[in-house]
Amino acid sequence: MRNAFIVGTGSYVPELTITNQYFNEKLGEDVDTWLVENLTIRERHWCKENESTADLCENAALAALAAAGISAPELDMIIVSTDTPEYISPSTASVVQHRIGATRAGTFDLNTACAGFVTALDTASKYIKADKQYNNILVIGAYAMSKHLNKEDKKTVTLFADGAGAVVLQSTTENKGFLSAHQFTCGEYHDWMGIYSGGARQPVTSDVITQKTHQLQFVKKFPKELNPTNWTEMAQRLMDENNLSPEDVKMFFMTQINISSIHQMLDNLNLPHDRAYYIMDKYGYTGSAAIPMALDEAVRNGNVKKGDIVFFIGSGGGLAFAAAAFKL
Repeated sequence: MRNAFIVGTGSYVPELTITNQYFNEKLGEDVDTWLVENLTIRERHWCKENESTADLCENAALAALAAAGISAPELDMIIVSTDTPEYISPSTASVVQHRIGATRAGTFDLNTACAGFVTALDTASKYIKADKQYNNILVIGAYAMSKHLNKEDKKTVTLFADGAGAVVLQSTTENKGFLSAHQFTCGEYHDWMGIYSGGARQPVTSDVITQKTHQLQFVKKFPKELNPTNWTEMAQRLMDENNLSPEDVKMFFMTQINISSIHQMLDNLNLPHDRAYYIMDKYGYTGSAAIPMALDEAVRNGNVKKGDIVFFIGSGGGLAFAAAAFKL
């Protein structure tokens, strides 16, 4: 039986570092204390004016290819998960394909917001499992939300940041790799948070610019139990499908917008809080890039190793949820 396993990881953040002190001065109040005490965020990275999503993707892709020990022409597919694409059309993945020289690779983008990387990981794994022409697939989660922030809105501007993470999936017949995955969406929340202009519903016009509806908006506050409840159920389903106990899972890689939600999920599973890997303190919230960025750091730091069982669980605007289990 063919399966997909993670053969290399990589990540990248822009050089520009924005500390909490920057917002203290810009907003004229102490936001640092709340950010550190409630979210652990101390700093984040933003793209400069001449940087964008494709730049983040390109650098993360090259790092993942180097770790995998393969060249770009060996790729059969590139999937980019992002809700801050380089363009509305064409795909960001096509830009990356050209830049890195992946001359044989097909490309497409997908958008399930911050659940996107796990959705893409699930998709790529099933390409490999189902079709022998796909042996090396590059999956990238990328986020350049600083381009869409209202710099005067403290509810959003202090949280969101930029970065990209990537993995190379490779075919194998060994007992490792993809175990199972599932996705679902609570579409009734689609208009609670998002960027609501720039598409066919509301094209960008001078009026839109004035109203700032081309920027990220929190329209309504989500019920605080949504994420921990659904994440717990998703984790339990993955465990049931694979005959695992919570103790069998070496590390959880989660959507990192609210650390208390991750803690609550782990409490629900009777696991210590260090069973999840956290990067919010130095990177802020990087959306669909957060999970692969955390994985790459954990791999490089030796927090996970060959043979470990890991769970990826993501949620994002829509409201989309995705979870996947892997044996490294």
